[in-house]
Amino acid sequence: MVSIPTLPSDLLGVLVFVIGLVILWAIISIPVYFAGKAITHGKSGFGAAMGATLGGGIAYFIVYWLVGFFLGVVLPDSALPLATIIAVIVWLAIYKSSFETGWLGALGIVILAWLILLILDFVLVRSFHVTFPDFFPF
Repeated sequence: MVSIPTLPSDLLGVLVFVIGLVILWAIISIPVYFAGKAITHGKSGFGAAMGATLGGGIAYFIVYWLVGFFLGVVLPDSALPLATIIAVIVWLAIYKSSFETGWLGALGIVILAWLILLILDFVLVRSFHVTFPDFFPF
């Protein structure tokens, strides 16, 4: 059974939670930054990477939830796979817009960022025994 973590209830807990999320957001944006630099030939910046990381994650969640919710009534067996496909397309569109590249460029940034993050995670585990949360698709 999966336990759902609870949000902090006191001010200090909320502050630590928010600071932790901002730090995690910045760390996760680093591979996206390097992937964006590689795919766009150095034309992207760290702000674009942070915007794409935040905007892509929020848009993915909203689109996935809304499509799953509304199509769940009409297509109960197909709603979540369709929601995933549509959410990924929206996520790629945000990367495409943030890095001013084409669809293949956006897909390349995502794939390269995942590879960089996988290598970074491996190095961190081997060096410091710390890891990123499990969010890899494999």
